[in-house]
Amino acid sequence: MATITTTQPATGETTKQLINYRTNAGVAVIEMNDPPANTYTYEMNRQLDEAILKARMDNDVHVIVLTGVGDKFFSAGANIKMLASVDPTFKYYFCLHANETLLRLEHTPKLVIAAINGHCVGGGLGIAMAADLRIARKDAGKIGLPEVNLGVLPGTGGTQRLSRLVGKSKAIELMITGNTFSFEEAQEYGIINDIFERDGFMENILEYARQFTPPNKAAKAVGRIKRAVQTGWEIPMESALAVERENQQILFQSDDAKEGLAAYVEKRPAVFTAK
Repeated sequence: MATITTTQPATGETTKQLINYRTNAGVAVIEMNDPPANTYTYEMNRQLDEAILKARMDNDVHVIVLTGVGDKFFSAGANIKMLASVDPTFKYYFCLHANETLLRLEHTPKLVIAAINGHCVGGGLGIAMAADLRIARKDAGKIGLPEVNLGVLPGTGGTQRLSRLVGKSKAIELMITGNTFSFEEAQEYGIINDIFERDGFMENILEYARQFTPPNKAAKAVGRIKRAVQTGWEIPMESALAVERENQQILFQSDDAKEGLAAYVEKRPAVFTAK
């Protein structure tokens, strides 16, 4: 007799909007929407996946900003209530899908910024670490990977991405103690790139993001720099240089490269079109 994997018992879950998506002047904003803690379920991850693909396929989107609804939490990670109600097979496939979804962020040649508007713990930090840049809102919460306190490990790429950001030994220390720490400490460790003031946080994030869109920047070049780093990070140097060359070749053929070089020669500001 065939056994069926236990799925989420929540009724009406599929119709609930758990991810908000909007675009604004070349920037796609993706919000995790399950207040107060914006914890993710399989259903939220499916909607997140859909939003990432939508932003990827939209030629007018050059930067993706990922954030949480409200001002308390970016995300507190996986929904524990859901995890407690499903069998180990479902949990495994849930983790696999989460891994695939976050890899889509790293594989997309568009800059991804995590706007950390509140507490960013567990799988929430796992999501933020899959972004290219992390900017936190001052005094808005704590950050860390406390999964060890639940008897498990950070299973949404946490063990791998944290160690690549802070080094092996520091990552092990942060994960086995399970402590959460301030955004300032996270910045010192190299987990967070910058901390913005509380007031006008999202407006300032969008303004920051827009500097990487046309006509300000050659968005294609920004995206290809991101791809060269994300892909080249762990492959042998010779192969990584090949990745760099291939990305450079794509850029050499772009209108923006012609414009950038011409503007330099003509001593004028370049006007980029992302073409």
